[in-house]
Amino acid sequence: MSENKDPHVGHEAQRVEGVKFVYDFTEGNKDLKDLLGGKGANLAEMTNLGLPVPPGFTITTEACKVYLDSGDAPAALRDEVSAHLAALEGKMGKKLGQADDPLLVSVRSGAKFSMPGMMDTVLNIGLSDKSVQGLAQQAGDDRFAWDSYRRLIQMFGKTVLGVDGDLFEEALEAAKTAKKVAVDTELEAADLKKLVTKFKKIVKTEAGRDFPQDPREQMDLAIKAVFDSWNGDRAKLYRRQERIPHDLGTAVNVCSMVFGNLGPDSGTGVAFTRDPASGHQGVYGDYLQNAQGEDVVAGIRNTVPLAELESIDKKSYDQLMQIMETLENHYKDLCDIEFTIERGQLWMLQTRVGKRTAGAAFRIATQLVDQGLIDEAEALQRVTGAQLAQLMFPKFDDEAKVAQVGRGIAASPGAAVGKAVFDSYTAVKWSRSGEKVILVRRETNPDDLDGMIAAEGILTSRGGKTSHAAVVARGMGKTCVCGAEELEVDTKRRRMTVPGGHVVEEGDLISIDGSSGKVYLGEVPVVPSPVVEYFEGRMHAGANDADELVEAVHRIMAFADRKRRLRVRANADNAEDALRARRFGAQGIGLCRTEHMFLGDRRELVERLILADTEVEREESLKALLPLQKQDFVELFSAMDGLPVTVRLLDPPLHEFLPDITELSVRVALAESRQEPHENELRLLQAVHRLHEQNPMLGLRGVRLGLVIPGLFTMQVRAIAEAAAERKNAKGDPRAEIMIPLVGTVQELEIVREEADQVIAEVEAATGTSLKLSIGTMIELPRAALTAGQIAEAAEFFSFGTNDLTQTVWGFSRDDVEASFFTAYLEKGIFGVSPFETIDKDGVGSLVKLAAEAGRATRPDLKLGVCGEHGGDPESVHFFHEVGLDYVSCSPFRIPVARLEAGRAASQSTGSDHR
Repeated sequence: MSENKDPHVGHEAQRVEGVKFVYDFTEGNKDLKDLLGGKGANLAEMTNLGLPVPPGFTITTEACKVYLDSGDAPAALRDEVSAHLAALEGKMGKKLGQADDPLLVSVRSGAKFSMPGMMDTVLNIGLSDKSVQGLAQQAGDDRFAWDSYRRLIQMFGKTVLGVDGDLFEEALEAAKTAKKVAVDTELEAADLKKLVTKFKKIVKTEAGRDFPQDPREQMDLAIKAVFDSWNGDRAKLYRRQERIPHDLGTAVNVCSMVFGNLGPDSGTGVAFTRDPASGHQGVYGDYLQNAQGEDVVAGIRNTVPLAELESIDKKSYDQLMQIMETLENHYKDLCDIEFTIERGQLWMLQTRVGKRTAGAAFRIATQLVDQGLIDEAEALQRVTGAQLAQLMFPKFDDEAKVAQVGRGIAASPGAAVGKAVFDSYTAVKWSRSGEKVILVRRETNPDDLDGMIAAEGILTSRGGKTSHAAVVARGMGKTCVCGAEELEVDTKRRRMTVPGGHVVEEGDLISIDGSSGKVYLGEVPVVPSPVVEYFEGRMHAGANDADELVEAVHRIMAFADRKRRLRVRANADNAEDALRARRFGAQGIGLCRTEHMFLGDRRELVERLILADTEVEREESLKALLPLQKQDFVELFSAMDGLPVTVRLLDPPLHEFLPDITELSVRVALAESRQEPHENELRLLQAVHRLHEQNPMLGLRGVRLGLVIPGLFTMQVRAIAEAAAERKNAKGDPRAEIMIPLVGTVQELEIVREEADQVIAEVEAATGTSLKLSIGTMIELPRAALTAGQIAEAAEFFSFGTNDLTQTVWGFSRDDVEASFFTAYLEKGIFGVSPFETIDKDGVGSLVKLAAEAGRATRPDLKLGVCGEHGGDPESVHFFHEVGLDYVSCSPFRIPVARLEAGRAASQSTGSDHR
């Protein structure tokens, strides 16, 4: 297949015995996409249906893989192509490129998954200086023949020989200018003949060789170019974006040419069996008279709506409508169709399951159920959690004229507008005064929680998708853009400098798009989401378009809830979030982070605990915290009455509850210089230094705190038990579960459990209430996963903390690595997606599976869940279903997505692939 090698000779490694590399369109079907690619499989299917498909054959993806692996085509490929070409020539009654009546073919790419415009196509192969004369004579149209020839040289030169396409476009424009015409269809045969000469000179100059006159050489080089285009930059970028595997390869389709550029009774078009934007049924598409397919795609000339074809060519229009109905009923889905009309004869060039908007996906799925074409299980395969997420978040008005000033990581979807503020205190203060604000920080920390709650959105110049800002924002359903490094945030001067030198002062309006990561100056209008209003109970199905969408979402969610095995819980830390989660369909709380209860007004009590020098001081601090913790749990158990609530005991390092070391040092220095009292600040600074760790996430935190600070965990357990007893005595149904974090060995859990059991028994005795509080642990360390069988002896449930498990398995600090080198890893293909976004099945996932199996081998009734960020990730949910977990837990706004994906996982059917 290479011009520099004997095409009859191949490497020994290329000889694949018994493998068939070429299939005629009559031999395949739509289920052979892995082998024939989507285009080839669907051309074969249409041929089987008796639809008017030009004859041709498909070179398989297996041939492409051999070529990409070895640098040369399989040894048997040339002979197979020759045999199928001979059969095609016999069928058509003409030979490829013959002088008097040439057979012309197209060579088109066709991977398993649609990659529109990402790989190469060459039309009109077989034309040469000799055969163009025969084509003109056979068609009775000189202009058509020379137009087809110039198209071949232009496409071949750019695609196969690597000539700059602009050179051909400039020559074409010059020809139109010289002729004083606006469009290429007004060029006459003589003009096009001159253009062919010009194009051949461009090829000779730029490629260093003549345009090939041998039609077989043209075809072989075009096939090679299509294979090569699989690894083109745009194709690789598209695959990364769409998460299409890089090892699939592309098929190549060689199809006899039909011509839409033979005059006004010819043309080409694209049709959809339903509107891909809305899902509504009707006549949708575009048609262009006297044109070939690339003219429609390139937008060289204005098309007309497909409906106008009825007045242009009623016979072809009626036939097309009938074929569209046949295809939609056969594929049982929206079909995207390419067709050509050659002098009144309709030809089908391609069909595929069409891409669609998120709203259209939900509408079409329910429409097809109503039509009896698919069942509920299949309807769930036609939508995705990612599409549902798109429908849930407000978006900016696309037509608004705004100034974009930066871009960061799209950390939490949505559209937020507000006045820029640079600290939490101001965010709260302004918000209480009725102002909408955007909290702008270099990065956030637990101190910023109040401000984050008050803000419409969060913008940081540092951090990634799993930074503090991102994780908390997603949990609250707040829009967040992280890691916008081109923005210079100066919190001291309360300003932000954007590229170009413009300064955003505190109080200036900005807008951030959490779906794209874009940052804008000024206010951009937003459109609210009716889907969120539905989940919140504020909107119901009705007559308008938004209500139709809500009705479709409602029905799909009902399908999912009936099908799914996995239960879905929420990560929620207060009653307000718990109630919202319940409205969104949460079946309990899988993670209540008690550290968030220690912030705000309670900060001073925590500081007193940390600074306690004596047992008496420590006990007084814990005694003061106890009733506050208890009230938190009373409210939480009330909000989730009758549903399980998993409470994680204190997890983060204590230094997070103390002031920043730099800020504190400045305060102490200033106080000393002014000779002002600063005993408390000095003690705090000493404590900060004492608690300082080089790597605090692997230091004194989690269960280790409970073991070295007497009374800390027992205070929390007592608060949980007393709150549960109070609710039970009030005729409530509290279902508390106590979770011990960061356990690495069963001995740690046994010690904490023994103390907890004793406290629970004391509360039962004091309140006269029987409490059934289960005690379990987070599995977030590799050692815990590897010794899960032992740990299960002391645990009634496991909750996989996949955020920390990913950190410890990979050796990544999630607050640092996304901004530092993840972009390079994604570009180089080391990651298909961040392991913090979608679970790493081979590494982290293997430990989850191992721990689940070992834990249940010890304790068959062991309850298994996951509470890391992966609990709301669509792909990860499918994995957790497969390994047999009982539930996933995620932020309230991701609950509908998790519910949907759990239903999809349960109803997953082999052979359904609607990417």
